[in-house]
Amino acid sequence: MKLILLSGGSGKRLWPLSNDARSKQFLKVLENDNNELVSMVQRVWSQLDKSGLSESSYIATSKSQIEIMQSQVGPDVPLIVEPERRDTFPAIALAAAYLYSIKGVGLNEVISILPVDPYVENHFFETVKELEHVLEQSNADMALIGVNPTYPSSKYGYIIPTEEQTETMNFRRVSHFREKPSEEQAVELISQQALWNCGVFAFKLGYLVNILEQKGLPIQYEELSKQYHLLPKISFDYEILEKTDKIVVVHYDGYWKDLGTWNTLTEEMSNSQIGKGTISEDCINTHLINEIDIPVTVLGLSDVVVAVSPDGILVTDKSASPRIKDFINYDQGPMFEERNWGWLRVLDDQVYEDGRTVATKRVGVKEGKNLGYRMHLYREEVWTIIKGEGEFIQNGNYMKVKAGNILHIPMKTLHSIKAVSELEMIVVQSGLQREENQIVEIFSTWDEVTQNCMNV
Repeated sequence: MKLILLSGGSGKRLWPLSNDARSKQFLKVLENDNNELVSMVQRVWSQLDKSGLSESSYIATSKSQIEIMQSQVGPDVPLIVEPERRDTFPAIALAAAYLYSIKGVGLNEVISILPVDPYVENHFFETVKELEHVLEQSNADMALIGVNPTYPSSKYGYIIPTEEQTETMNFRRVSHFREKPSEEQAVELISQQALWNCGVFAFKLGYLVNILEQKGLPIQYEELSKQYHLLPKISFDYEILEKTDKIVVVHYDGYWKDLGTWNTLTEEMSNSQIGKGTISEDCINTHLINEIDIPVTVLGLSDVVVAVSPDGILVTDKSASPRIKDFINYDQGPMFEERNWGWLRVLDDQVYEDGRTVATKRVGVKEGKNLGYRMHLYREEVWTIIKGEGEFIQNGNYMKVKAGNILHIPMKTLHSIKAVSELEMIVVQSGLQREENQIVEIFSTWDEVTQNCMNV
């Protein structure tokens, strides 16, 4: 069996910590067994590893998430890269084409699709392993995982099984689905033994490959990538699942939660406070998450989330927090990004009357990591090293740098830096607004840079 973890999301429901460059699965607000802060994707990959499934797992993600995924899960994490975000049907279709045409996976191989951010117990993945056997045993086209609802929620999809059930069956056949019913309807569904849909489904690779051929879509990864922008923006549930006749569901008996909103996420946080600040003792069920260096004080407020990041500040009643996505229409790019070499934080971004644009950033480069050998076509930069030591190359000229050094990089000048020790710098980038900045990168690894670009 091969596993595909779907990693998408626009980052709106957990604003301001999440954004287009860092969606919810990358927020380091959960604790692992060593009391270290980890993200949802780090947690689930660790669980896959413990279950012996990581060796057969892939993560389907967009180009914009490659660097942060490699930073958090590791540089060797197997990725299936989407040219752009287009919902779950195109993502799964591309993943199937990749396994078939690039990895040579057989048509009888079972493929299981999982969200990248389920909050579950470790034995959930033992249930995932069962899907392979259930498909064979039931002769179904699709196998799902469902969990008993703990309350009549209107936020989740429901799987309604048939009444058919025997003692020898570890699955039930699916009658129909109901997506996000009202709470009154949810009560009725629960009385019919409906299950919450965990967003996990399995099928044989050949089943989806045949569907792609019937739709006239390429089954070769490279060709499907070229036509990816033509695929409909539609979920796999609507395009495939609800049109499939033979579906079964396996019951997962354990803890499952979608940590998609501030109120559900904070329920699983070990500490009520992350970052600088104070929560007064008369605050009940209040959480503070602060990613900036300015302290935040919360006094006398209960059932509240205060989230602070370079992207903005949110103060919300927990019950109202799911509404945040309806209010985030700010015209600004991500103010914080995590990269495979480190991170960057936008401190200031101004456009002046004469058309000049000036952006000031604080940039951190991890020890041993480097920026690519690149040039800005329409921006010049001034770097002030404020921490650590590094090696700097500009147009082939090499020099060692350390805290206190100031480097001027004209536009259309090739340059790169490697951190000998953990390095931080203030970068002031300026140019003309009418000239949209473009970056040309020639080499990405330091070995390539030193072998090809140094005038020793």
